[in-house]
Amino acid sequence: MTRSLLTALALVSVSALPAQDPPQVRIEKAISYLPAERVEKADLYLPEKFEDGKKYPGVLIIHGGGWTGGKRDAAREINIGTTLASHGYVCMSIDYLLHDPKSDKLCWPQNLHDCKTAVRWMRANQERLHLDTAHIGVIGGSAGGHLACMVGVTGSSDGLDPSGPYSEQSCAVSCVVDMYGPADLENWKDISALRQNRQQAPDLYKAFSVLTHLDKNDPPFLILHGTVDTTVPLSQSETLADALKQQGIQHHLEIIEGAPHTFHLQPKQKDLRPLVLAFFDQHLKP
Repeated sequence: MTRSLLTALALVSVSALPAQDPPQVRIEKAISYLPAERVEKADLYLPEKFEDGKKYPGVLIIHGGGWTGGKRDAAREINIGTTLASHGYVCMSIDYLLHDPKSDKLCWPQNLHDCKTAVRWMRANQERLHLDTAHIGVIGGSAGGHLACMVGVTGSSDGLDPSGPYSEQSCAVSCVVDMYGPADLENWKDISALRQNRQQAPDLYKAFSVLTHLDKNDPPFLILHGTVDTTVPLSQSETLADALKQQGIQHHLEIIEGAPHTFHLQPKQKDLRPLVLAFFDQHLKP
């Protein structure tokens, strides 16, 4: 997508933004979406009222935290969920398996499997959610941005789709919003959540890298990154944008001058709601 087109769409969305009053949405907390033995839950952010006969596009929200921490109802995730739900989206913000240094279990690729299971759960509950199953997107910040990208670019041919539950449903999404997530994991740094360094396990880091899985059939991307991010360098998003360009994948990189690592859709540097809403509207509202 060209900058001028996305900017024009964003300007159109400005008039649709809510006033300063809190968005009118419904929130359902602590929904079980994984097998009974799993403790991780999800929160649903829904439009204030479902209109009869209308189907709503969906968005999966994935929290950050270095694959070791974070939670589904942190400030960023609440901001994203309420913003999108107030504009006619059915949103699901999830917990997923985190790295536990006291456990021998590796969180990867189960964390990605959990994210993909959430997409399947949304489709399996389409009637309850009034969901348009053909139009589901994903958004995440930091480690959640990485996982959001991985949901978008990996499929059964990569061996990274979960075997179940809801295996009759597709894990595919129509678009990705990546908020300052790392993408080139082979050439960045050692990740404690993977329990091994890059020298010890190059194949593991390759499989964990977004760049490994890109192909021309991947969905459109919107990438958001701040210039003073000292946790995930801006170069990670620039490298991803270059790789998307090489594959011919529709994308837009929005660089936010002066923004640090962690921000939601309304950082003090720039209101990103019009941009994000325009992107989702283009790809999820036929």
